[in-house]
Amino acid sequence: MTEKRYILGMDIGTTSVKTCVFDTETREIVAKQSKDTAANIPSDQGIEGNKQDVPKIVSAVHYCVSRLPRDILRHVTRIGVCGQMHGVVLWKNKAWEKIEKDGVVMRFEATRENMSALYTWQDTRCKPEFLETLPKPDSHLKCYSGYGCVTLLWMLKHKPEKLKNFSCSATVQDFVVAMICDLDIPITSDQNAASWGYFNTDINDWNIDILKSINFPVTLLPKVVKGGEIAGNLSCSWNGIPEGIPVSAAMGDLQCSILSTLETRNDAVLNISTSAQLAFIVDQISNVKCNTVEHLPYFHNTYLLVAASLNGGNVLATFVKMLQQWMLEFGFPIPQSKVWEKLIALGLEDPESTTLKISPLILGERHDPTAKAAVENIDLSNIDLGCVFRSLCDSLIDNLHYMMPKEILQNANIKRIVGNGSGLSRNAVLQRAVEHYYSLPLEFTCGGDAAKGAAIALIDI
Repeated sequence: MTEKRYILGMDIGTTSVKTCVFDTETREIVAKQSKDTAANIPSDQGIEGNKQDVPKIVSAVHYCVSRLPRDILRHVTRIGVCGQMHGVVLWKNKAWEKIEKDGVVMRFEATRENMSALYTWQDTRCKPEFLETLPKPDSHLKCYSGYGCVTLLWMLKHKPEKLKNFSCSATVQDFVVAMICDLDIPITSDQNAASWGYFNTDINDWNIDILKSINFPVTLLPKVVKGGEIAGNLSCSWNGIPEGIPVSAAMGDLQCSILSTLETRNDAVLNISTSAQLAFIVDQISNVKCNTVEHLPYFHNTYLLVAASLNGGNVLATFVKMLQQWMLEFGFPIPQSKVWEKLIALGLEDPESTTLKISPLILGERHDPTAKAAVENIDLSNIDLGCVFRSLCDSLIDNLHYMMPKEILQNANIKRIVGNGSGLSRNAVLQRAVEHYYSLPLEFTCGGDAAKGAAIALIDI
């Protein structure tokens, strides 16, 4: 009987860590775990800052891996890692330790005193006036607030002493790879590097000369390899996973989510979780005459054409929390699940489009960071809760459609949209809006899991 060969996939996301064990022969998940990180911490920049506690994220990684069956983990032959893109964490002196018991490593821990917080992709401290002072990247990709290099350039200007305390920087998923492989220098994939800004995908390297010209500490930058390549080897046995097995350079969660979802090149993937993205595969960078889409590195020297909105499930979650708070102020606490259930039911009662118009851009957009949310055309016929919720869902898809009009999908011969993310799969009102705006069928497959995609990326290695 052939011994089982599994791949462990890990997705270190904005709100949770997800792990799965993927059977390379049956192409099925045989075990999985997830854990909310609850890692958000206050920022000295107030609401403009967005920081997370890395030791809490690492603790969630340990929780997930330690609760996978040991008899399965001992057959793991590779580890694939992906996670939230754009963000940056700094550290020095291998900011981790192995916690041992009776000579056996029980878990890895991040040492807070040797590292910064994670400055996430949601950080908005870099205002347009600051971005305008930065040199133009040698790249087809622009730079925005929340991007790793841009955040570091803001620190270089406003907190230069802080940067001098550290020797490495990378995404949080790169930090986890460096930790479990005991790397002196972090290694990232081109997918994460491109999400930082100042990275040229043609030559697969940072804009070193441009960054040096503005005194950027380029020694902080991680080494870059292609998505799906190996960064190192597991430095010790870990919850039964054998020492020495290959570990991937961390990949982008968007790319891995799409890898696990797409079934044909005629599919586009719509992901709505915290934020929202609509994407499909293209062979090369092309002029689509639309400045609200981007070409992001994918796998095997292809690209994703992506409309990436900052406004997705987070907007709906904010609306739900607002309603909860209002009811609490009247003395009626209502569970979040009940609010969602009622909103979706009310939103589906009347199939007609409402005349209420909502701009949902409560978080702005990268191409329009100063945009705000707004409501217009209010009258007595459209102020019931179902109308408002339906208008909000419609507005989110209308915003995506503005960023990537359906004509772009038609020209690429896209035949259907594959749905992904809990924000979409649990919300039939959003689903109806997708089919209305894009005139394409919306279907859900067994894919969508970025942790699974991180495993799939390593099948041929």
